[in-house]
Amino acid sequence: MHTVLRDDAIVRVDDNVHLVSGSNTNWVIVTDGAACTLIDTGYPGDREAVLASLAAVGLAPEAVSAVLVTHAHNDHIGAAEYLRTTYGTPVLMHEEEVPHARRDFLDQVTVGQVLLRAWRPGVVPWAVHALRAGGTAHVPVAEPRPFPAPGRLDLPGGPVPVYTPGHTRGHSAYHLPDSGILVSGDALVTAHPTSRVSGPQLLPGMFHTDRARALDSLSVLDEVAADVVLPGHGPVYRGTARRAAELARERAAK
Repeated sequence: MHTVLRDDAIVRVDDNVHLVSGSNTNWVIVTDGAACTLIDTGYPGDREAVLASLAAVGLAPEAVSAVLVTHAHNDHIGAAEYLRTTYGTPVLMHEEEVPHARRDFLDQVTVGQVLLRAWRPGVVPWAVHALRAGGTAHVPVAEPRPFPAPGRLDLPGGPVPVYTPGHTRGHSAYHLPDSGILVSGDALVTAHPTSRVSGPQLLPGMFHTDRARALDSLSVLDEVAADVVLPGHGPVYRGTARRAAELARERAAK
């Protein structure tokens, strides 16, 4: 599957941060001069779109100082190993996510779980798209790295990992304190093809390793000083991280 970026696929959030919408999944480009940090990389079928998005903001793939992974589901690490092997780009994540990225185990929704819910609105079209985009492909990261130290990373944008387990065991959001932005990954999203609501929310239950823990992790986002949220799925949320987490909790309780 070859993905072509839509005209509106790249949203300039501020001078240094762009949210890119691929095929049902987002990634984020954080620039600093001639270098950047790339947060997530879409589905395997999004590889050309990832490269096109870098070019659209004036960067070559060699400019990526590191790929930061929110979590190692196929729709977020699709181009990570390609960038690592082709350009030597380090791929970093929380230590709990490292074995998942290596595919020592695979902890994502199964075909069987999807089939059991095929009657629900949006599930079949999403599943067909996911299969075409490489959702069940084998795309391990051969040499994933844990964060080198706690706190702010020495990368463009100075991202600060925010450990938010539940969606996966090692899920991490990223705070960009200089920009007042939270990159929430799948700890909190604003839309999904299998969801009938829009705005801040948890993904449907079948997507989480531990939904109760994912719900608990929303309290971690309460404390992040951000007034813009960039989710793994859905559009930009312009409001505080605290308010986004509150809305997600309210919707999860219904």
